[in-house]
Amino acid sequence: MLYILDTADIEAIRYCNEFYPLAGVTTNPSIISKEKEDFWPLVREIRSIIGEEKMLHVQVTQKKAEKIVEEALLLKEELKGNFYAKIPISEEGLKATMMLKKLGIGVTVTAIFTPAQALLAAMAGADFVAPYVNRLDNILGDGTEVVTEIVQQFKLYGLKCNVLAASFKNAEQVHRCASGGCHSVTVSADILKTIISHPMTDAAIAGFEKDWTGVYGDKLISDFER
Repeated sequence: MLYILDTADIEAIRYCNEFYPLAGVTTNPSIISKEKEDFWPLVREIRSIIGEEKMLHVQVTQKKAEKIVEEALLLKEELKGNFYAKIPISEEGLKATMMLKKLGIGVTVTAIFTPAQALLAAMAGADFVAPYVNRLDNILGDGTEVVTEIVQQFKLYGLKCNVLAASFKNAEQVHRCASGGCHSVTVSADILKTIISHPMTDAAIAGFEKDWTGVYGDKLISDFER
């Protein structure tokens, strides 16, 4: 399972990159515009924080395949490293995906809502497909079930495309995707922090500290003579 941060908030990226085993960062036009910053300085700073080895997924804004390819090549040239062009599923998007794969550019096909869409994207050469979990739940669908079905289809046909589940509102959705064999998830900093949080964990840690200080006070292991 790969954990990827879904934000363009520089401080959140800096913090989570330090404390969590992140595989990279994903963005989209909505996430970028939320920061109200100039585009290039913002995405360059994200790259500088996570380094060139970790993945950076940036979504294109063009609509026609040839223009999508041009924009993806520009992004790759500027951001370098482990880069994926995010392309919404569409006819033009599939055409652009096939073109970019011939050029050796990583592609994440996004805005996926059905296993059929995901399968077509994978056949076009996508490295990742991004199904939207919570948005499906909001229309009385089952987002995690769709993710599981996509994973099973890829396994059935021997496809190397990875499922990058997106659009989460709680840690339980992330857990269910992981249980269904999802390859990767992209989540907010808040959800990432929620995943490691549990009241019983807090109680156990407090118990360790109480028992230790009850005998040794403020002394640390490094304070003892060897």
